[in-house]
Amino acid sequence: MRLTGAFIVALAFAIPAAAGEAGTRLKDVATLQGPSSVPLLGYGLVVGLAKTGDKKQTIFSTQTLANMLERFGVSVPAAQMKIENIAAVLVTGELPTYARAGARVDVTVSSVGDARSLQGGTLLVTPLRGANGDIVAIAQGPLSLGGFGGGGGGSSVTVNHLTVGRVPAGGLIQVGSGATLPATDTLTLTLHEPDFSSASRIARAINSELGPDCARAVDPGTVSLTVPATYRSSVAELMARLEVLPVDVDAAARVVINERTGTVVVGGNVRIGAAAVAHGNLSVKISTKLEVSQPSPFSRTGDTQVVPNVQVDVKEASAQLVSLEEGTTLAAVVRALNALGASPRDIIAIMQALKAAGALRADIVIL
Repeated sequence: MRLTGAFIVALAFAIPAAAGEAGTRLKDVATLQGPSSVPLLGYGLVVGLAKTGDKKQTIFSTQTLANMLERFGVSVPAAQMKIENIAAVLVTGELPTYARAGARVDVTVSSVGDARSLQGGTLLVTPLRGANGDIVAIAQGPLSLGGFGGGGGGSSVTVNHLTVGRVPAGGLIQVGSGATLPATDTLTLTLHEPDFSSASRIARAINSELGPDCARAVDPGTVSLTVPATYRSSVAELMARLEVLPVDVDAAARVVINERTGTVVVGGNVRIGAAAVAHGNLSVKISTKLEVSQPSPFSRTGDTQVVPNVQVDVKEASAQLVSLEEGTTLAAVVRALNALGASPRDIIAIMQALKAAGALRADIVIL
């Protein structure tokens, strides 16, 4: 995936540059402290691949297929199998805190062999187990990769990562989490992103809704709530009233980078200190042309030889110097980078260099 400069500009102006985010629901920034979600893991097979699956040296994929066929009454030795349209995978997911049997969850499928691509594959029935080893869910369904690949004759084209995919709503929960909301007089809310300002604003919003001194910020990631007497027997009704409460939260300044896909997301609070940016690309191209050398006509000596002709071309793109003033906003940064003709890969290098120089007022998160 490659983002053009025009797309980056559109993305930048879609993000507000204000210090806080007004009107955010409480349920989107905080959760009720209690039982946590449970990670799930399973091992299975993906079938239906177009000769892009595991090769013969991946022994466990053919062994898994042989074991499965034996259950259906088909006995085939794994050593005699030569199949390229299957791939052994690990399936991961997460059991939500209050999920019950019959609910569905998304699962992620990752190749563990030497398959080239999972494009077009279907995950066979795969048991998903919790930390204690018990089967919690069953996963199955067609894969969605978010990319594609193809080629022939020694040439190929690949877009995005093709050995990891997702099955939306592909996991069917068999055993619920069993978590419940007990009657209590005190609740604790945990912020997704700990922040002193956000915790204080959430406490003030709850006090405005329920009355003074009902909530207080304990630390950057925790807000303690005293349950009113009318809600102590029904905490669910209280949370239903509070989770839609609009709150003002303060977002940290971050630049998120995914080098696999070339994606760069710049937060609205990002600021740049005084700096000058120049960026140029150096490319080296080596090409080999095979030529035939023959002896002179009617010559009795000499042999016909293939002579490689190697050419090396070095090209350095001209770099422009762009000056950034102190307190430069996100929009100005994007305009300056686009003025340089920077691609997402170039922006990644520029952002990391600005951070190293101390001019980037944000944290860099690399996915």
